[in-house]
Amino acid sequence: MNPIITHCEKLTNEEIKRYSRHLILPEVGLEGQERLKAAKVLLIGGGGLGSPLALYLTAAGVGTIGMVEFDTVDFSNLQRQILHFTGDVGKHKLESAEAKLKAINPHLRFIPHPVKLTSDNALAILKDYDLIIDGTDNFPTRYLVNDACVMLQKPNVYGSIFRWEGMVSVFAPHLGGPCYRCWYPEPPPPGLVPSCAEGGVLGVICGIIGNIQATEAIKLILGKGQPLLGRLLRCDAMEMTFREYNIPKDPHCPLCGPQPTITKLIDYLEFCGLGRGETAGSYGDSIAAQPDEELGPDEISVEELKAMRDRGDDFLLVDVRNPDEFAIGVIPDSYKLPLPDLPKRYAELPKDKLIVLHCKMGSRSARALHFLRQKGYPKLKNVAGGINAWAKRIDPTIPQY
Repeated sequence: MNPIITHCEKLTNEEIKRYSRHLILPEVGLEGQERLKAAKVLLIGGGGLGSPLALYLTAAGVGTIGMVEFDTVDFSNLQRQILHFTGDVGKHKLESAEAKLKAINPHLRFIPHPVKLTSDNALAILKDYDLIIDGTDNFPTRYLVNDACVMLQKPNVYGSIFRWEGMVSVFAPHLGGPCYRCWYPEPPPPGLVPSCAEGGVLGVICGIIGNIQATEAIKLILGKGQPLLGRLLRCDAMEMTFREYNIPKDPHCPLCGPQPTITKLIDYLEFCGLGRGETAGSYGDSIAAQPDEELGPDEISVEELKAMRDRGDDFLLVDVRNPDEFAIGVIPDSYKLPLPDLPKRYAELPKDKLIVLHCKMGSRSARALHFLRQKGYPKLKNVAGGINAWAKRIDPTIPQY
């Protein structure tokens, strides 16, 4: 295939020495390395996938790397986000990222975008880059990145991770492949797919998937090899297997088909079924709680939960997390009923009193609430922010995780 970069930037003598192992690769050579220097790559997220992506693309000599990130470094990031160190906790991820990347390669032009990517700013941010790499962990941003890339004719190197697994593909209809909507025309129901913050993720799988994404980006820049256009590569680290699946281009795709009906960016929160009280979270967590004044009608704050307990209100607090999470910490006197067991055990819960549900962050308990409502339970509330909010704002002796 043809390289997506049609111009080159001359290397200095120091750069020739730095990239010598690339220069002796027939598929790279001097011209290929000069294409890498001329390339402008945008990373959406500086977390689990953004970390290995940024490190290896910087070391490889990509001349300009932009990064969209609005989050700060948290202790829970350090298990997988290798771009950030313990001393960076509390810093903005962009500040931490720039320092590490410039230390690896002082020739890098790093462009920070300290904003949340939205329908209002996406096209303006993406238009100045040659290639976009999606390292996000929420469906609204994935659809937003996909749609903006299709409209701007930018290749979208997609990656996702969960627990011990990860997937990579390249979406680029203008290069003959499908787009993300060809694969996933509609998002799953809200909360059906847990985030890494809820389901966990093996830290090293981020490196495996992030480096495959980086490899695909370099191939596209050089115009060498067979990119993952129309192909999805799935890695199962537990079994250590790689499987490939075909993603055909949808001839009726509403975005990249011959008669598109999606011609402008839309409200992606609404499209993904996220309403009041929910939003696309950071690029490491898929759902984040909103401030208390934006709680939904089925939600209560942890402060309200504490007041109910202090008053001795008659209700049952139900913890729907997984058993291994109970060992980390619990809200005292909560009834333990893991979400996977709910369909066969829900009759254990009384219908004549208020049921208050909680999980780690509020998403699984929202699914439990929806299930119980369908089973005829009339009095239900969900604790916004879950046990992590309780630990942060009510009982700091409980670990946050």
